[in-house]
Amino acid sequence: MARPPSRRPGHNRKAQYSLFASYVVAMAGAAIALLLIVVAIFDPTGFAAIRTGTAEITRPLSTGMKRTVSGVSSIDEVLAAYWRAGSQNVGLRRQVEADRNRIIEAKGIAQENARLKKLLKLVDVDSSALLSARLISSSASSARRFARLNAGSWQGVRPGMPVRAAEGLIGRVHTTTPNTAEVLLLTDTSNIVPVRRANDNVPAISTGGGDGSLEIRALAAGRNPFKPGDLLVTSGIGGIFQPNIPVAVVVRVQGEIAYGVPLANPTKVDAVVVERAFEQIVTRPDPGVAATSDPNGLAAGNAATP
Repeated sequence: MARPPSRRPGHNRKAQYSLFASYVVAMAGAAIALLLIVVAIFDPTGFAAIRTGTAEITRPLSTGMKRTVSGVSSIDEVLAAYWRAGSQNVGLRRQVEADRNRIIEAKGIAQENARLKKLLKLVDVDSSALLSARLISSSASSARRFARLNAGSWQGVRPGMPVRAAEGLIGRVHTTTPNTAEVLLLTDTSNIVPVRRANDNVPAISTGGGDGSLEIRALAAGRNPFKPGDLLVTSGIGGIFQPNIPVAVVVRVQGEIAYGVPLANPTKVDAVVVERAFEQIVTRPDPGVAATSDPNGLAAGNAATP
């Protein structure tokens, strides 16, 4: 049997060619480097021209390589920025929600402050005001229309006293307990309020419709004088409600009856003012006038004389 040929790598032609090519490239590189050194020493101008030409030739390749290296090196920065953006988005969403809640709260506080300022101005101007209180509940669907105050007989509230808000008349006190009071609303069917048209004093009677509206009937016989948009205020007749308290605005007219809606909505009103009855204000003596009319206390002296 013949002996197999040798399989050693040194006898492989491909390996031999590769080794020879590497030697040739190394020798050529060394020769070119030596030549460039000689040129740089003995002919600097020519070496500068060679450098310029080489730079122009390799410029596209250098640009592409730089972009590739920059892109590869910026991958980690892009990934880090992506994760940072995600976490920042979550934080910004939370901040937006918190800011939205604070804005809503601030708007609510501003509206509450505006209502309280109107009420404070009303109390300062109106000498008939007894006290300020809050509506803690109101009936919206019952057959009777009541609201409840957080003040009662211990605070001086009495049945029949008018209750108003900055927007207009709410109703009158119906019953009281030591610390609460029921207010008969304008829209209750048993609540009758003398009113007049604000611009020309046309008298009328307002009666609750039981459904959140008011029925307005003119006192004068003949054609219905009211039209949509008319503003109605209290006339002062009857001795309960003082004059010129806003009551309602007319929304439609049907035959001899005009229908209106109250200007003060108990479901939206928080703070109110309880007033003394208008008759008590008119008949109540003024202490300053009494003191002026009897400066020397003669009445007291006469009462003490037997």
